[in-house]
Amino acid sequence: MAEALKTGLKREGFAADYVTDGEAGQRRIEMSHNEYDLVVLDLMLPKRDGFEVCKNIREQEISLPILVLTAREAVDDRVKALDLGADDYLVKPFSFQEFLARVRALLRRPEQALPIELKIADLSLNTSTRKVTRNNREVVLTLKEFGLLEYLMRHPNQVLNREQIWDSLWDFADNSFSNVVDVHMKNLRKKVDSGTNKKLLETIRGVGYRIKA
Repeated sequence: MAEALKTGLKREGFAADYVTDGEAGQRRIEMSHNEYDLVVLDLMLPKRDGFEVCKNIREQEISLPILVLTAREAVDDRVKALDLGADDYLVKPFSFQEFLARVRALLRRPEQALPIELKIADLSLNTSTRKVTRNNREVVLTLKEFGLLEYLMRHPNQVLNREQIWDSLWDFADNSFSNVVDVHMKNLRKKVDSGTNKKLLETIRGVGYRIKA
């Protein structure tokens, strides 16, 4: 499976290496973590299991994203892996496309802590209080609208396509892509831009959406 994943990742443009036991894997991560962007970690490894590898590298404050890939599907195993510092958990058997989507999602996560308050022009969003204001007027949003606005504000002036937005805000159980993103964007634009002279939210026809800083 490791060889197949490596081949698939290379076909998608990634550089990938693998080792076949936990001790070697931990050594590789300790010595070369600055050269990698992501760890895919099996739990049932010879010499040192994945739980221990995860625990040990997190204790050394190595912050590489970790995607656990395993046949162990018990809830207790998932909770343990996540509590030890794993970022995501995928159970075998799985589709390679879902694996790729989870890899891409982890690689999009920022390395540094994100600011609590985001501001663009007279629009502000507080991720702690979940309060949004425009020109000092509170804008009441649903959870999905809030998540959509936060995602856009963290990527100012960038054109984000529908697939990027979907991957960021909807989980893998939601399989009806349809026009859900467009509907939420339409509702968000009404709430954020209505009654203002400067329109912040833009539709880029045939591509996606952006917020103008």
